[in-house]
Amino acid sequence: MTKSRSPRRSARTIALSAAAAVVASLALAAPAQAATAETDGAGWLRLGHLSPDTKSVDVRVSALAGGSTEFELESVGYGDVSDYTELPAGSYAVSMVPAGADETTVPVLSSTVTVSDGEAATVAAYGPSDDLQIKAFADDLSTPAAGNARIRLIQASTLTPTVDVETTTGEPIARDARTGTATGYAEIPAGAWELALTGTEASGMADVEVGAGSVTTLFVLDTADGGLTLMPVLDSSAVGDIPVGGVQTGGGGLAALFSAAAPASAFALGAGFPVAKAV
Repeated sequence: MTKSRSPRRSARTIALSAAAAVVASLALAAPAQAATAETDGAGWLRLGHLSPDTKSVDVRVSALAGGSTEFELESVGYGDVSDYTELPAGSYAVSMVPAGADETTVPVLSSTVTVSDGEAATVAAYGPSDDLQIKAFADDLSTPAAGNARIRLIQASTLTPTVDVETTTGEPIARDARTGTATGYAEIPAGAWELALTGTEASGMADVEVGAGSVTTLFVLDTADGGLTLMPVLDSSAVGDIPVGGVQTGGGGLAALFSAAAPASAFALGAGFPVAKAV
C-alpha cells in the first residue's frame, strides 16, 4: 500500500498476522477525546481494508468543502491499515476504486466521515465483496494508568457473525462481538497473553504482548485456511504520544511490543472486570 499527499510519501502497511491478540476483561466505555495535544482545529484519520475477498483498492479522501483531495492510498489490500493522517476538523468523502483505476472510475464504495477537533477515527471497509460496507470507529487514545495498556476489539470476520474471545485458561474477554462493531476500551496490565477465539463457524488461537502506556486496536480477521485471528494495530505507543498511528505488526515498529508471548498463566488477570460486548 502506498500513500500520496503533496508531496508523495510512503505509508507503512500490515500483513495479516498468523497469531495476535490481547487478553483482558474489556469494560464498555464511550469513546473519549484524545489525551492532551495541541490540535489547532485538527483531528486524525486512518483507513483499513478488512474485506477478505475484495481485491486491492485505491482510496481517496477529499474535503467536502471545495472537493480538494487531502490524501490517497494506493494498492490497499486485505489486512492493511494506514498511518493516521492529521486533517483539519470537518467533513470528508472517502471513496474506493479498484487498484490502478483512473480518476474517472466510479467508486465501488464511498462514504462521508467527520473529523473532529482533537479526536481520532478509523474508517474501515469490511464484509464480503458482494455486501461491502464502510464504517467509522471513534478511537479513544486516552492515557492509561502507569503500568497498564488500553485495548479494544473490532470484529471484522466474514466467517462468523459473532465471536467470543477468552484466555486459554477460560477467562472471558468478549462475548457475542458482532461483525462490524467494536467493543469499548479497557485497561489491562502490560504484558503477554494467550487467547482463544470461538465463532459459530470458525475458531482460532492468538498471542500478544502489550506495552505499558500503549493503546491498541485488535481486529478479528479471517485466515486463509478458514480460521480466525486477531490482528493488533498500535494506536498510540506511549503516554502522551497522540497518535503514533500505523505502527503495525510486521513493519518493524512492533518488533519489541508484539514479541513471542509468554503463557497466559504467567500473568495475573484483574478480578471483577465485566465481559465486553460490542457497541
